[in-house]
Amino acid sequence: MAKGRVSFNEDRCKGCGLCIEACPVNILAIDKDKINNKGYNPAVIVEEEKCIGCASCATMCPDVVITVERD
Repeated sequence: MAKGRVSFNEDRCKGCGLCIEACPVNILAIDKDKINNKGYNPAVIVEEEKCIGCASCATMCPDVVITVERD
């Protein structure tokens, strides 16, 4: 069961991948099929049910586009 919920402001994401590297449970990825308003492929959560709510992704994000809610 998930301990957290992650949401992205996809239109502000520049797809740098820092959140992906920071995630200890490897549940984030770059969405190669989507292009946001800035012309980037945004990061997305691919296995939300495995989120541990650690907020490492949000801490690493230089553009503050990630919100983590803990259960």
